[in-house]
Amino acid sequence: MSGKRVAITGGARGIGRATAEACLRAGMSVVIGDIDGPACAAVAAELGPRAVGLPLDVRDSEGFEAFLTEAEERLGGLDVLVNNAGIAPIGPFGDEDPRQTQRLLDINIGGVLTGTRLALRRFGAQGHGHIVNLASSAGQIATAGGATYAATKHAVVGFTRAIRAETRGTGIRTTIVLPGLIRTDMISGFEKPRGTRIVGPDAVADAIIDALRTGREEVFVPRELGPIARLIAGTPPAVSDRLKRAIRADSVMTHADMDARTAYVQRMGAHANELAR
Repeated sequence: MSGKRVAITGGARGIGRATAEACLRAGMSVVIGDIDGPACAAVAAELGPRAVGLPLDVRDSEGFEAFLTEAEERLGGLDVLVNNAGIAPIGPFGDEDPRQTQRLLDINIGGVLTGTRLALRRFGAQGHGHIVNLASSAGQIATAGGATYAATKHAVVGFTRAIRAETRGTGIRTTIVLPGLIRTDMISGFEKPRGTRIVGPDAVADAIIDALRTGREEVFVPRELGPIARLIAGTPPAVSDRLKRAIRADSVMTHADMDARTAYVQRMGAHANELAR
């Protein structure tokens, strides 16, 4: 993997930062983008001379294109795009502010669509490239209390599978990453389900590096979550619902401690109306 050039959205913290660190350890050069531009620049400075931090709002298609263009200029090209940026507000859908719904759609799936389209044009021209799209196990298990979030992540799965079919034989590879509960502030206050572990963001980063090496097309983190999620997604509703009750999947968000999520919610709202250009 040495010498590969990678762009990562949502790279200032959590899974994005851990992925940048893993890429650098593997000998790659990295550009991270984040809506929190100052934090992104500070993280890149901490990561070292093979890392660059640039402001990026994935809702802004022109800004996204400028981000990738500058990434190519800084690194001398681009081999990988990791579409990682995302948010996870929770609560009953009937109580969800329509503006919040739209923001989820614009970031969690709109940003992936935009990033993938722009990467396809670049990678198609050069005859190779790898697009890694971060979905979620919620996109297969569809837990209560996170309906719009689950919808966006289910969309990422279906979209990336379609892109995999479209790019077959072109030299462009795709990977869907489906994390479970990852130890970041995004899951602050969540109730733990049965049958799976909570792991750190480094576990997701390592899985992404493995997929870049091997070409694995769909990756669950942790691994034992895969059979559970596939079983729930692929069985009739009566069976699926029993399985979800058995692992307490629907209590993860509905029984969350909202006070413990205060800091995350405040940070998530800090850039709600910002469009970086």
